[in-house]
Amino acid sequence: MMIDEQLSYLAKGTVEVIRKAELRAKLEKSASTGKPLRVKLGADPTAPDIHLGHTVVLRKLRAFQELGHTAIFLIGDFTGMIGDPSGKSATRPQLTREEIDANAETYKQQIFKLLDPEKTVLEFNSHWMDNLGSAGFLRLSSHVTVRQILERDDFQQRLEANRPLALHEVMYPLVMAYDSVALEADVEIGGTDQKFNLLMGRNLQREYGQESQIATIMPLLEGTDGVQKMSKSLGNYIGINEPPQEIFGKVMSISDDLMWRYYELCTNLTLPEIAALRDDTRNPRDIKVDLAKRIVADFHSEADARKAEDEFNAMFRNKQAPEDVEERELACGVWKLPKLLVELQLAPSMAEARRLIEQGGVSVDGERRTQNDFEVNLVTDRAVLIQVGKRRFVRVRGE
Repeated sequence: MMIDEQLSYLAKGTVEVIRKAELRAKLEKSASTGKPLRVKLGADPTAPDIHLGHTVVLRKLRAFQELGHTAIFLIGDFTGMIGDPSGKSATRPQLTREEIDANAETYKQQIFKLLDPEKTVLEFNSHWMDNLGSAGFLRLSSHVTVRQILERDDFQQRLEANRPLALHEVMYPLVMAYDSVALEADVEIGGTDQKFNLLMGRNLQREYGQESQIATIMPLLEGTDGVQKMSKSLGNYIGINEPPQEIFGKVMSISDDLMWRYYELCTNLTLPEIAALRDDTRNPRDIKVDLAKRIVADFHSEADARKAEDEFNAMFRNKQAPEDVEERELACGVWKLPKLLVELQLAPSMAEARRLIEQGGVSVDGERRTQNDFEVNLVTDRAVLIQVGKRRFVRVRGE
């Protein structure tokens, strides 16, 4: 692949590459010397599960790996004990060594669903940070000023709002930057929330007499709601370890517009290939099916993707309920639909239940119900099928 083609491939989906001219020079030097670039992606093991949003940067690391460069996945077991303050309005609780070790193990199991384990260097930043010592840490601190650290927007906001900003949090960007020095990174990949840290790495490398790394900055993927960034806490995530049917159904639930962003950030298709899909005259639903199958196949298999499609079609296109529907029993009698949804834990509150009903997201025995005063009569000899959204079903009868 020619250098221009490589640059186009590596720039796919990026928000910013700092700097493109420097990346070109590094790629040209690598091609002439045969020495691969050292490409770093760091992750603090603060949560055990990886979702599709995390894979945006993992895919970029794999793109460099596919071009023959050295992919370094850095598990920040040392920085994990600090807690990444990026975008946080309050000090995060510090994890124990046991929690970090357990989470790190699950990370290792999951990242190799995308990365080639034979060609990936797995590092832990405790390897050099634990050996740095207090004197070494003081020398490291001398390379950055307080003013530089406090330029971070989220630090300024916390100070202006008179919210606590712990000293160990202030040190986080410096420690992350030193990782790039220790690894002699040519390129570092991170989300937009990591831009300050990546640029700190560029500056610190110059301080240590190294050539500055390229900062490859990726966007934060919107969740299934199409609004907020993907997050487990918001419930809008697609976990890569979820069952194939669950992944397939969640991808099918995203909007047609958001589908193109997922194609760009969550598949290996090139920009021309995605542009050709945009010009495709097929129903957008069919193009979204292709997307869902690609994503399922990445984390499971082609056979799982085909089976998930078949089950999805049986469930929704043919209006069949899944075989393993949860069954519940409630008191016999007439129930208002909002109250029933809350009792069945299909809605967290009466207000949310009413919103779901009004928006047409609730069906009773296959019929959509949009009136909050709709009544369901529960008897012992007949079950009623309640459906919320596209994937949540409960059969309920009287007791």
